[in-house]
Amino acid sequence: MAKLNDKVAIVTGGAQGIGRAISRRLAEEGAHVAIADYNLEQAQRTAQEITAEGGRAFAVQVDVTKEDDIAAMVDTVVSRAGGIDILVNNAGVGQIKPMFEITRRDWDWIFDVNVKGLFFVLQAVAEQMVKQGRGGKIVNLASQAGRRGEALVLHYCASKATVISITQSAALALAPHKINVNAMAPGIVDTPFWEEVDRQFAKIMDLPVGEPKRRAVAGIPLGRIEQPEDVAGLAAFLSSSDCDYITGQTVNVDGGNFMS
Repeated sequence: MAKLNDKVAIVTGGAQGIGRAISRRLAEEGAHVAIADYNLEQAQRTAQEITAEGGRAFAVQVDVTKEDDIAAMVDTVVSRAGGIDILVNNAGVGQIKPMFEITRRDWDWIFDVNVKGLFFVLQAVAEQMVKQGRGGKIVNLASQAGRRGEALVLHYCASKATVISITQSAALALAPHKINVNAMAPGIVDTPFWEEVDRQFAKIMDLPVGEPKRRAVAGIPLGRIEQPEDVAGLAAFLSSSDCDYITGQTVNVDGGNFMS
């Protein structure tokens, strides 16, 4: 039996990369998935892929930095699907930049999406879950970058460390309502996002494109780059009743790259 039958899930940033893989996996497990993304056209394509394979999905356009957009997203999902049981808070941005070159604008951009966007989506969805009175599951996207500092991504690391802290506090706040809040900390994932990361690292480090990624992958204990589906499997578990007694945790899914 599918783990998520009759559950309604929102996946922010669900149109491509890790978000797309999570959207597809939750649908495979029986969930009705709202693919919430800034890029509506791409979100619609991902939703069409899922429905063509017999799943249930629809696209919703959202800019997580805008509270009106977040409120409209929640209203749309409740109206179309009857409620919200699962939130995967996946939308995020990244930037590679030496510490002395980071500007206030860079810092605000990273934190507006990765921290404030994530929190205010969590807040709005959790409010709906409390209103429904049937509990829920919230899964935030952290990163191995939130576990340790890195010289060329200080502001990104700080944002993901904040996600880990938000996850712990929200788990405590929402535990009385039977809403579990956990996070995932992926490593080096084979997505278009990491292709851009590689290009930025290569430019700063004066290396050929592809070499920073090769070096990073060479250090992974399990010996291969992470696939989006590796993250999606954990997302499905944390969204299911199998983790009813797990909350406030950030689970590493990185091939053993960081152990805690």
